[in-house]
Amino acid sequence: MAALITIEEAQRLVLARARAAEAEPVPLGAAAGRWAAEAARAAVDLPPFPSSAMDGFAVRAADTPGRLTVAESVAAGRPAARALAAGEAFAISTGGVVPHGADAVVPVEHVARDANTIEVAEGVRVGAHVREPGRDAVAGDVVVEAGERITPARLGALGAAGVAELRCARRPRAVVLGTGTELRRPGAALAPGEVYEANGVMLAAGLRAAGAEVEVLDPVADDEDAHRAALARGLDADLLVTSGGVSVGPHDLVRRVLGELGVEEVFWRVAVKPGKPVGFGVRGASFWFGLPGNPVSSLVGLELFVLPAVRALQGARDPLPRYAVARLGAPLARNPARDELVRADVRWDDGELVAHPLSGQESHMIVRAARANALVHVARGEGALDAGTTVRYLPLG
Repeated sequence: MAALITIEEAQRLVLARARAAEAEPVPLGAAAGRWAAEAARAAVDLPPFPSSAMDGFAVRAADTPGRLTVAESVAAGRPAARALAAGEAFAISTGGVVPHGADAVVPVEHVARDANTIEVAEGVRVGAHVREPGRDAVAGDVVVEAGERITPARLGALGAAGVAELRCARRPRAVVLGTGTELRRPGAALAPGEVYEANGVMLAAGLRAAGAEVEVLDPVADDEDAHRAALARGLDADLLVTSGGVSVGPHDLVRRVLGELGVEEVFWRVAVKPGKPVGFGVRGASFWFGLPGNPVSSLVGLELFVLPAVRALQGARDPLPRYAVARLGAPLARNPARDELVRADVRWDDGELVAHPLSGQESHMIVRAARANALVHVARGEGALDAGTTVRYLPLG
């Protein structure tokens, strides 16, 4: 039996085969969560004109301190009809166009007003409370780089910069298939020896959050013909994600049937706990990920291998999982042969992030795993990690 490969080598093998799908135009309002296929550039300067940062009065700095006549009022979207003259002030709202002739804004709370005059007690510097055009960006500047995900903040930036449409890689299509005669849909009556199929909804949720379009097939029984029909259907998608049936038992049919369907197995078995019997293969442009049936093993495989592929297929510049760091709240034994992903609750304790390992680390304990907000990475090796050790963790949810 082939030696286990490392997490990093498995990820490298996946990403070496993942190429971004063809790009398509996407209206700005539908781009949330997508990845930009090319740089999106500002259509206008930001701000596009000198504008007031405060409610107050547009003035000439040279006229301050002193008493000024309030000659006109400027609101956002309603510029002044004429230039400001010496000895005048224009009332102005936040966002209003600073009129020609003015070079500063005095906040309303810094003046004393009497009918149509204001008294400015102190001198004002040139440019005070004036947003100069182009300070944020100038027309043609890159607002979002290729490979960046379109977050709410980036949507706001694109909208402000006048970008109505951008090009994004097509969303990958994914099919999720649970295998096992014992599986039943949640809510169905269970016969002796049967269990509810939970991996499908879990995997589908993760795939959708990463941008994929997902179809969940009904669980397939341990029958070669049933496997062949379901797997063939799944291979029409960009990604086929199976759970169960990838180990070495007599009813583990997935790998053999996929081989008969022309899938080239790139790797099987990774040095990770839980989730060792994870498989990855390709047929043409289609990917297959075989995840173990135990739900926590399936979750780990999803985070480490499947979601990076989904992000890469959408052109993500950095598709690998992003780790954060925390202090370990309790000692953890190390596994000499495999890296381990330990379910933990990461929270602030006395001003620092502390990862508290949870009880019940067996790979079938999905209810206990659901209480975790992190997977702490414990590198393989001898001995143990002491409490207080700095560790890396993958945030969950």
